[in-house]
Amino acid sequence: MHTFLKYFQLIVSILLICSVMLQNKTSGFSAGTMTSTGGVRSTRRGAEKVIYTATIVFAILFVVSSIAFIFVAE
Repeated sequence: MHTFLKYFQLIVSILLICSVMLQNKTSGFSAGTMTSTGGVRSTRRGAEKVIYTATIVFAILFVVSSIAFIFVAE
């Protein structure tokens, strides 16, 4: 189980890093409602929404696997 969690966490961490790097540069906290041209930003659609959702899922999986890794290591 220890080996499985180690490799699972490695794969999830790589996927998390890739999904964060694929996100749009203007989708940060400071650019929440306004774009660089002054217009109002619309909701996420298409690939941007999929990448955003995948990032959340990978982050949750990473946290859960980290907690599980603590309990298995003891």
